[in-house]
Amino acid sequence: MIKDEDVIFIGRITKARGLMGEVEFEFTDDVFDDGSAAYFVCDCDGILVPFFWEEYRFKNHTTAIVKFEHVDSEQQARRMVGSKVFYPKSALPDDVARTPTSWKHFVGYIVLDALRHPVGTVKEVDERSANILFTLERPDGSELLIPVHEDLIHDYDARERVLVIEIPDGLLALN
Repeated sequence: MIKDEDVIFIGRITKARGLMGEVEFEFTDDVFDDGSAAYFVCDCDGILVPFFWEEYRFKNHTTAIVKFEHVDSEQQARRMVGSKVFYPKSALPDDVARTPTSWKHFVGYIVLDALRHPVGTVKEVDERSANILFTLERPDGSELLIPVHEDLIHDYDARERVLVIEIPDGLLALN
């Protein structure tokens, strides 16, 4: 059985594509392109299930088109839409600690404050303005918006998906 601690979040299946069972996969990290696993792990009704791919190709820098084994029709592909996609930690490349190329890289990271207390998990990144915002999902299920800037980041661990941020005083009380 695949456990949550054995995988990292890397994206979501956003739509079915064509009649042969392909799906579009919007990723926050392309670590799978350098990793050693020939499968993704998808969340199917709360159960982590491996799906082996026959092939994938990049549509752009945030989307890949994937053809999974045994998903051979548009109807089967549609059932996968909305699924969270994970990648096994054991298959991560050795250089996984590379420098992130975008703020979306941090989706799925656990956020700790400067004292290393858990604050939440990055659910979304809003880059529509000069002020970057993370939407965090707190342990109680509520959401929290926090502004981020590279000066506020103390540390991060790409393998364990942990981000340590200095959160301005009083910000947590506002949300």
